Amino acid sequence: MLWVHAGAGAEAPPATPEIMADCCHHETTPPGPAESQARPGQWTCPMHPEVAADQPGDCPKCGMPLEPVSPGADDPHAAAEIRTLTRKFWTGLVLTIPVFLLAMGGMIPGLQLHDLVPKGVAKWIEFALTSVVVSWCGGFLLVKGWRSILNRNPNMFTLIMMGVGAAYVFSAVAVVAPGIFPESFRKDGEVGLYFEAAAVITILVLLGQLLEARARSRTGQAIKSLLGLAAKTAHRLRDGREEEVPVDDLQRGDLLRVRPGEKVPIDGVITEGRSNVDESMITGEPVPVAKGDGDPVIGATVNQTGSFVMRADRTGGDTLLSRIVRMVAEAQRSRAPIQGLADTVAGYFVPAVILVAVVTFGAWAVWGPAPAMAYAIVNAVAVLIIACPCALGLATPMSIMVGVGRAAQAGILIKNAEAIELAGKVDTLLTDKTGTLTAGEPRVTSRAAAGGGSADEMLALAASLESRSEHPLARAIVDAARALAIPAAEHFESTTGGGVSGRVGGATIRVGKRDFLRANGVAIPDDLAARSAQLEEEAQTVVWVAGDDRALGIIGISDPVKETTPAAIAALHRQGIRVIMATGDNRRTGEAVGGALGIDEVRAGLSPGDKIALVRELKENGAVVAVAGDGINDAPALAEAHVGIAMGTGTDVAIESAGITLVKGDLSGIAKAIALSRAVMRNIRQNLFFAFVYNAVGVPVAAGILFPFTGTLLSPMIAGAAMSFSSVSVISNALRLRRMKMD
Repeated sequence: MLWVHAGAGAEAPPATPEIMADCCHHETTPPGPAESQARPGQWTCPMHPEVAADQPGDCPKCGMPLEPVSPGADDPHAAAEIRTLTRKFWTGLVLTIPVFLLAMGGMIPGLQLHDLVPKGVAKWIEFALTSVVVSWCGGFLLVKGWRSILNRNPNMFTLIMMGVGAAYVFSAVAVVAPGIFPESFRKDGEVGLYFEAAAVITILVLLGQLLEARARSRTGQAIKSLLGLAAKTAHRLRDGREEEVPVDDLQRGDLLRVRPGEKVPIDGVITEGRSNVDESMITGEPVPVAKGDGDPVIGATVNQTGSFVMRADRTGGDTLLSRIVRMVAEAQRSRAPIQGLADTVAGYFVPAVILVAVVTFGAWAVWGPAPAMAYAIVNAVAVLIIACPCALGLATPMSIMVGVGRAAQAGILIKNAEAIELAGKVDTLLTDKTGTLTAGEPRVTSRAAAGGGSADEMLALAASLESRSEHPLARAIVDAARALAIPAAEHFESTTGGGVSGRVGGATIRVGKRDFLRANGVAIPDDLAARSAQLEEEAQTVVWVAGDDRALGIIGISDPVKETTPAAIAALHRQGIRVIMATGDNRRTGEAVGGALGIDEVRAGLSPGDKIALVRELKENGAVVAVAGDGINDAPALAEAHVGIAMGTGTDVAIESAGITLVKGDLSGIAKAIALSRAVMRNIRQNLFFAFVYNAVGVPVAAGILFPFTGTLLSPMIAGAAMSFSSVSVISNALRLRRMKMD
């Protein structure tokens, strides 16, 4: 099991990641004991997925802690990071308070510490305490900043290192060797000290890192909750005995007993018994599903009423739950195209801020009031601190991580961030018919008996023969007659292309096409012929049933529309989406289904190549196209579309070709996915707005633009607080997506 590494400031020596795209070289240190268990290439950066490492550490590009490629249910690394940050924050806070009071005590009414502690002693106390705060509590921040320079990847830690370092080094030199400073640096004969700025900024950044670590750990709750669904043990049947074994020990083909109230331990098929299974944790559908012999069951779902025996078909990483967890983790690490905007800005931002800080220092040193150099240092440090681009860097990844997790809880699996961004722009949906709009399996949908006879008796007679037939429609008839008393048939015969016949209760029963019955001398009543024509117009396949030389009735078989499809189509129309049915079925069937659902356009008789051509045609006309399908024949179109949406009930090929998978295989999930995409992109734009506006306003104020008009200057301490809480505001805004209503 590999563990999530969220947070900052680990005391274990940081690992050295390798960047696959542009190998950066930097020092390495031996891994700590907890890190030695990680496997090569199993750690990556949430903001730079091209970064890969064989153990936990920090990203050499942005300085953020690496996260595992394969998530785990528990998070010892993240918990250790949070504990370390908490310890460093509170220790630093205790040490910073006296530094702040000694430096600012004279400005607080009623507090005259200078009368108790002489200045000569106070400055050494400040020096000692601040040295511990900066070097031990915030030392890892300085290390990250220094590495960013060595790796030529300036980031927020570059600015923190320069700001805190400038304030601390200047003050330390002023304490140890004050004589080297010229008179222009002095006020009342003393060189100004900025230990309180260095200490307070370090503590504020630590607080921001701690809050960020805790908030980021919450984004993994979706994966943790999914992993927590899995059963831990199973009841295996072997050699006539039942034994309780860990789920990890199960193998394909094992027979397992599942009792009422227990979780289904693993993916498989029921071989004995019947029950109702609550699949809501996987599909989001609260209504339990009836299961019987031959029906598939999904690991982590809950058996409700009956006991059954199942055969294990998928184990380990092949189970649906494991694949869901893997897809969610990969999607949370992927990058949306909009992230390119933030990356481009950040690439120029840090050098620009350093330039602004240099210009600020020079301007205040030349034109500022006495002592000019003191003003120059304070304002330059304030610019470096307030401009840290942490909020800008977090704006997109945080929203993507939370949005993907929220989607997974609703049974919508998003393969990558690009899919979640493009889904919100979709204006045309191309959908297959069979298995997408419809149930994907033929069912008896109509019955009509001749001359006022019993439709049930007619169906039971048909099932007595069809139970011995291999025709695809035979299963539908047998399934429809399960609740009836089905008589035994003798002398069964099958006529290719016609039907089947046999003896039931002394009568010759024939089931098949109308021409098959006519060829055997069966008279066709006019009322049944008219009813048959009506059913065929409704795209139903008609099966005739006859006894001896008399027609007993007809059975209409079709692939019924899913119950949720009409509401899903209506929801898509409300979202302004044009719906086109692209089916390989005949035009009459396609138009019958499309007309009943109010679909905008029907394209029938299409091959996989025709579907690709249609997608390309729509794209050339400026449409943003999503394709929904479930079969192998849909895979090429799913890959060609801007957004491919696979039904989770479909083939693995279709799922692998799609950017979004609906676990339940329900078209209503598409409307939810589009709504979620739009909410995520709205959230990202809000975050980017906060980050851009914050820096656009904060940097000029920190540089002192208001001083000529209002006499206002921004203290580096206030700049540090603003920088930290800007990041927290972005994270908090992203976490709002967890409460999004999906209906």
